[in-house]
Amino acid sequence: MTPLIRVQNLKKHYQIGKKTLKAVDDVSFAIYPNETLGLVGESGCGKTTLGRAIIQLFPPTSGSIYYLEKDITKQKLLKKEMQYIFQDPFASLNPRMTAGKIIEEPLVIHANMNKKERLERVCNLLYQVGLSGEHYTRYPHEFSGGQRQRIGIARALALNPSFIVCDEPIASLDVSIQAQIVNLLKGLQERHGLTYLFISHDLAMVNNISDRVAVMYKGKIVELAETYELYSNPLHPYTKALLAANPIPDPEKEKNRVRMLLKEDPSTSHFLSNGCYFRQNCKKAHSDCASSPKLREVSPGHYVSCHLQKEVNTCCGS
Repeated sequence: MTPLIRVQNLKKHYQIGKKTLKAVDDVSFAIYPNETLGLVGESGCGKTTLGRAIIQLFPPTSGSIYYLEKDITKQKLLKKEMQYIFQDPFASLNPRMTAGKIIEEPLVIHANMNKKERLERVCNLLYQVGLSGEHYTRYPHEFSGGQRQRIGIARALALNPSFIVCDEPIASLDVSIQAQIVNLLKGLQERHGLTYLFISHDLAMVNNISDRVAVMYKGKIVELAETYELYSNPLHPYTKALLAANPIPDPEKEKNRVRMLLKEDPSTSHFLSNGCYFRQNCKKAHSDCASSPKLREVSPGHYVSCHLQKEVNTCCGS
């Protein structure tokens, strides 16, 4: 199957004084039509930068981005095909515009529609995200957090995109509302044939919505697999540490399980020049770890970046 989005050796570096901050460092993966690829990792690992670089809100330092195998790296953002749902549903909405005008704005700029057609389209979008036509004239401060995020989703849908980056769309919402937004996204995906990159800290929610999951650490993808495979058989030690930190709704299991404590914040070592970035936390690190491991397929559809891949089931903190 032809990927909808393919990222090849993508890098996004920032020069800070004499040092180079490698926010995204040589990342490659593909996202297929109608798929949800979950992207997980700790704060500061580069998830948001990667998402924004893909749709070129941040121009990449190097590497290539392909849409249906067409290189779009040096082109303008494909606004009709690629959209973004932001984490903060309040900061991402113009407080001086009504909900209707916010959703209508992309249509005014990019769609060949008259005023009546735009009004019908906006009212239809409001209905699709669980709001109504009466919300058209209300301002962002008059909505709850969940309702504001619905407005952001409606705005992203306005131009009928095929690919949407969902950048932690539930992070700032109440738990009861989070499930509603995720169910809404799943319903819209089924109805419109959407493809998502779903960025989140919430491992349980990523497990619920994603077809495959990529794990990011210090600007690199360290593991990529189908969701069930990754959660049931994590191979990279960082993935194991992430899953071990996820709460278990069973007091006895939660009390007795062993966690892996990491020595350093993933945002502090983006300045490293080479080597396995996880070697400071790896109990089985050796001389080979001074060179950067490649992301390699160790079983069908399961990719891991580790020099100990041949014995990956027993390496690093097992």
